[in-house]
Amino acid sequence: MKKILIIEDNQEIAELEQDFLEANAIESDIETDGIKGLDRALHGTYDLILLDIMLPGMDGFHICKRIRAEKEVPILMVSAKREDIDKIRGLGLGADDYISKPFSPPELVARVKAHITRYERLTRSASPADGAVIQSGELEIYVDKHRVFAGGREVTLTNKEFELLVFLAQNKGLVFSRDRLFEKVWGLDAEGDTATVMVHINRIREKIEPDPAKPIYIETVWGAGYRFRE
Repeated sequence: MKKILIIEDNQEIAELEQDFLEANAIESDIETDGIKGLDRALHGTYDLILLDIMLPGMDGFHICKRIRAEKEVPILMVSAKREDIDKIRGLGLGADDYISKPFSPPELVARVKAHITRYERLTRSASPADGAVIQSGELEIYVDKHRVFAGGREVTLTNKEFELLVFLAQNKGLVFSRDRLFEKVWGLDAEGDTATVMVHINRIREKIEPDPAKPIYIETVWGAGYRFRE
């Protein structure tokens, strides 16, 4: 059975989330304090972190950064404030996705399942065909080893960044809209704002491009989407 960590200061909401998740065969632990939640996230073993933003002790933004610095576990951030959603988009926190309050319990369960499935698919043992190196100029992508080198220097990507880069690199020259990339990388049953794709593209560029303002690997095709240059 899968197990997630719910970091939510409203005990009533947290228990409601827990009830619906457990009804769908997903176990969960609850932590209502930010600092204690971070400690449990770093030292426990979970398939996903459901992270609220407004927390006592330490807010969700700082918790997300700390978790991502040490772990690749999927992080689904939760917020009821519009301005917080804008921050999630723009700060490059490393969160995989976000969900806005109020949300329906079935939507929450669907999003959690989608991210767990995607993470498992990414980390599952790769097939022999995936062992080949994807190379373009000074960029090298080792799919099975989950390693990326740019200009001879290894760069660290989150799971979603890596999966998005691999998908584009395996389809060189093809243009994909943000909606299409969201479907392919985040999952058809994951409903969210496709601005998430733009944020992840920008993060990848900052890590692999010699000059992120003038990308040579991931191009923007205005009015159409993105493509990996042939």
